[in-house]
Amino acid sequence: MSKSIARRHQHILNRLKEQGFVNVNELSQELGVSLVTIRKDLKDLEDRNLLHRTHGSATLTDPYITERNIHEKEKIGVEQKQHIAAKALGFVEPNDSIILASGSTILELARQVSSIKPLSVVTASLNVAQILNINPDIEIHQLGGVIRKSSNSAVGPPAERMMQGFSCNKLFIGVDGIDPDYGLTTTNALEASLNQVMISAAQKIIVLADSAKFGRRGFGRICSLTQVDLVITDNGISESMVKRFASAGVELIIA
Repeated sequence: MSKSIARRHQHILNRLKEQGFVNVNELSQELGVSLVTIRKDLKDLEDRNLLHRTHGSATLTDPYITERNIHEKEKIGVEQKQHIAAKALGFVEPNDSIILASGSTILELARQVSSIKPLSVVTASLNVAQILNINPDIEIHQLGGVIRKSSNSAVGPPAERMMQGFSCNKLFIGVDGIDPDYGLTTTNALEASLNQVMISAAQKIIVLADSAKFGRRGFGRICSLTQVDLVITDNGISESMVKRFASAGVELIIA
């Protein structure tokens, strides 16, 4: 390997360590070489298992997410999810009509939101409904359909048709992946489709995502970042990712 190639490779790896991702166009400008050269460099590094290539960029870790059971997710990053939920709680007001989608961070919000009343809540999650059902001042509208066993939540056309009959103040949605370029994703296509209907039914879209979700992608695309009003995350998010959200004009709150 020539010294010039070695220097480029080291520069790419250093950038990856600093910010968790690199962009082909930016690397081409920084290093003064063609896009073809950068893509070849990234392929060489991927062949050595030093990075993962995606369209137009690369990351240190595999950006594609596999599905996990909700009970497993609940045990990961518990403190971060509690902080995110507590920050989200500040956007819930008495007499609101809100949508709580599904996911472990949304489940934590349900535990905390039961202190605010009265409320009307539309949810796909059986776990969320069960938590809120003990509060007589919270009216619950449980979406029906096919129950995803991994998330214990409803998906499919019946849930979507029922969701179309509601108009709500706010949607609180958890995601499996959040990428500044690709948008919000989940590991299940049916859940992504239901989430799209939820977005159409809400006046304000609030995303709850712990920092591990950034730069990741799931199988089902929900929407672009331009459809989101607010993202709440924890302090594990990288400074470079914060800057990318700022440049995209998306409000980001760090809990």
